[in-house]
Amino acid sequence: MKWLGLLGLVALSECIVIIPVTQTKTMPETVRERTLLPNSSEEHTFSWSQKATNDQSITYHPLRTFKDFACVGNINIGTPPQEFQVLFDTGSSSLWVPSIYCQSDSCYKHNSFNPCNSSTYRGTKQFFSTNYTATWIKGYLGYDTVRIGNLVSVAQPFGLSLKETGFEHVSFDGILGLGYPSPTVTGATPIFDNLRKQGVISEPVFAFYLSSQENGSVVMFGGVNRAYYKGELNWVPVSQVGNWHINMDSISMNGTVIACKRGCQALMDTGTAFLRGPRGLVSKLQKLIHARLVRHEHLVSCQAIGTLPPIVFTINGIDYPVPAQAYIQRSSSHCVSNFHVRPQRVNEWETWILGNVFLKLYFSVFDRGNNRICL
Repeated sequence: MKWLGLLGLVALSECIVIIPVTQTKTMPETVRERTLLPNSSEEHTFSWSQKATNDQSITYHPLRTFKDFACVGNINIGTPPQEFQVLFDTGSSSLWVPSIYCQSDSCYKHNSFNPCNSSTYRGTKQFFSTNYTATWIKGYLGYDTVRIGNLVSVAQPFGLSLKETGFEHVSFDGILGLGYPSPTVTGATPIFDNLRKQGVISEPVFAFYLSSQENGSVVMFGGVNRAYYKGELNWVPVSQVGNWHINMDSISMNGTVIACKRGCQALMDTGTAFLRGPRGLVSKLQKLIHARLVRHEHLVSCQAIGTLPPIVFTINGIDYPVPAQAYIQRSSSHCVSNFHVRPQRVNEWETWILGNVFLKLYFSVFDRGNNRICL
């Protein structure tokens, strides 16, 4: 590959080819700091087995809140383990971290994986590139032991970046995708699928509780703990197996439908901070909440937080209100709208991305076994 360069090829061949192997086992945007919101729960219909608080079949992994990202946690790769902070992202499927061969500025600011220091590492000559929203990476594929807390995935394929764009100012090192398998990295089985195949988790389910506290968020694997929510849970089938999209009925304000009038798609994305939609509809929402564009931000009067009504997302017949204190972000000097425009493909059906602004309000469960989401 021309972009790798001769020095990179020499360095990779010196390490990847000779390291002995022991078979033991897409991007969110950089965002601004904002006030985090407390979680709440709605009463819905729940049909899956609920786990008791002390159920030992569930694995809990703590997450931390850094600026807008509430889904950042530590993982370990290799033997002995090398630690990385990764974004747990339902909007992509690949696992990647920077490599010591990466020459981009962002790589010097983050932890980098050294294949030569892991006795269980197996390298490949397979290269890949991955594009996210306004960011991208290029790198190569490797295999090694990956640990998420006490969960261990052996011979886990993961990407090692050689070039990165757009990750200079993020607090995490890489991304751990929890989406469905994708051809983004050929032959690279997502870590959740490997955990299923290797019998590490009891149920093909993971769930997010996003707290307002810096260290209060958690992702759980293998089940759902009722201690993290109130009432009942409502299951919604994914609209197309292969991603975490669901059908949404409408978006309304004061009882009037303002978007998604004929139904639309919604992506539940822990890797996105905001509420994102088509340009025209987002512009309409900005006018309804009296937001005005100033230097690439839609400013809103902070007093409006106490007067504006909630915006209601109706999914599978259930209303999920998002109050003004959630869709308006308060900072020390001003307030801004948390509605943002998403790229829209030609002839694409209306699609919204419900990021952490929404998911901090509603406990979320992702059921791969039955291809459904719970809110």
